[in-house]
Amino acid sequence: MNPPSKPSSRAVRPRRVRKVLVANRSEIAIRVCRTLREMAIPSVAIYSEADQDAPHVFAADEAYPVGPAPAAQSYLHAERILEAARRAGADAIHPGYGFLSESPAFAEEVERAGLVWIGPSPSAIKALGDKLSARAMALRAGVPVLPGTETPLSDEAELRKAADRIGFPVALKAAAGGGGKGLRRVNTSDELAQALRLTQGEARNAFGDDRIYLERWLERPRHIEVQLLGDAQGNVIALGERDCSIQRRHQKLVEETPSPALDETRRKELWGFAVKVARAGGYTNAGTAEFLMDRSGKFYFLEVNARLQVEHPVTEMVLGLDLVREQIRLAQGEPLPWTQEAVRPRGASIEFRIYAEDPEGGFLPRAGTVRRLSLPQGPGVRCDVGVRSGGQVPVHYDPLIGKIIVWGDTRDAALSRAARALGECVLSGIPNTLRFHRWLLEQEPFRSGGYDTSFVALEYKGQGPSDSAHEAEDAAILAALHLHSISRGPRFSQSGDSARNGDAEQSRWRLAQPGLRAPWRPR
Repeated sequence: MNPPSKPSSRAVRPRRVRKVLVANRSEIAIRVCRTLREMAIPSVAIYSEADQDAPHVFAADEAYPVGPAPAAQSYLHAERILEAARRAGADAIHPGYGFLSESPAFAEEVERAGLVWIGPSPSAIKALGDKLSARAMALRAGVPVLPGTETPLSDEAELRKAADRIGFPVALKAAAGGGGKGLRRVNTSDELAQALRLTQGEARNAFGDDRIYLERWLERPRHIEVQLLGDAQGNVIALGERDCSIQRRHQKLVEETPSPALDETRRKELWGFAVKVARAGGYTNAGTAEFLMDRSGKFYFLEVNARLQVEHPVTEMVLGLDLVREQIRLAQGEPLPWTQEAVRPRGASIEFRIYAEDPEGGFLPRAGTVRRLSLPQGPGVRCDVGVRSGGQVPVHYDPLIGKIIVWGDTRDAALSRAARALGECVLSGIPNTLRFHRWLLEQEPFRSGGYDTSFVALEYKGQGPSDSAHEAEDAAILAALHLHSISRGPRFSQSGDSARNGDAEQSRWRLAQPGLRAPWRPR
């Protein structure tokens, strides 16, 4: 984006960030450290006992242990993180996403410790992080929401009465929920009692908050979100939308921008709704407003994610900016350098999340060792990855290995580039979603942009077992044949006379595998 004249602003006392502790792990910690290095700001990593040799530890200038492997004793342990910041002399904390990134209590502790919090204000996190509070705020701002309850309900009779009023099916939702947790579809009145117990238990365990409310269940919607930036002077702009409708278990697998479901009129309407919600909540820094769109094209506000999103790279690719850099600038009190009119995305970008999950087994997570990882390269390809060959995907954390992001000047060009990039990528030793993404690229509804949130559940029937389990054995056989050929002397090398004459003896591997395209010769 080319910055025009800056928006008007009131005086805000800036505070320069000198050293940043990244309170996270894996690919997002590496991604933040890279921006800090470009800005010549020293970076500090933290790590649990399970992550002492993880790549993010070596991406920072310094690294400090914060406890045992379980997240509650390390990456969610506020005291240990703040102690690491004090030991390192850091004056700011970037939370990444997940863990403590949307905890208003942690943000308040960071500020009480005299550190800069690189994220939205604690008050904005509190107001917009609670789904019921955000829903009420959207209504006051004139932004449409799905029919539902405005207060938490815990009594079965009250729930039944509200559900009858709203109309089945309904969505039973945790007020503090997120990431697909604390969300359950209820089809009939008879299902309510059990659904209430299950949803409250899940919400209590995941968020420490068992408040529940109801919304109408929307059949086969699109899930579209808007990237927001807000400064301390009260300016808020939308940086475009991302279509996140390719999901499993209400969690995202693929994101793209621009959404192929929107025309320019609906696009501007959606951006406007997102900005209204953010302004109503006094939002600062980076965040995302999420919406559902029904088949008629009507939008319904869902929630605000008061942090950087996993899928932020697609926005960066079409706008040519660094959202982490902008987060740091905004945390320092600087104003937004653009007006809304200057936001002009170029081309199309798609992100494919690579999870350590088994698509053939219901996308269940699988911990283990990454035997081999070879990432795609070339024009318009970006890889944000948190593991390396020989590294571990621990059982204690989210199974996200990384993301492959592509850009093209059109959506068709981005799809072609994605096919090439996913075809180049090699990941073995652990079940993962690469084969699923390759399958997805061959499906007409995805290629045409005519998909919705139910697509994976309805259309993906599995592809059968992978032959990746045999890769190690194949490699061992090839290595043994290579050493055997070398040991037999120079007449099998290309410098030998017989090789020059084209009559070199073919290896037994070649004779046994007539489909090979050329004789295999050691070099």
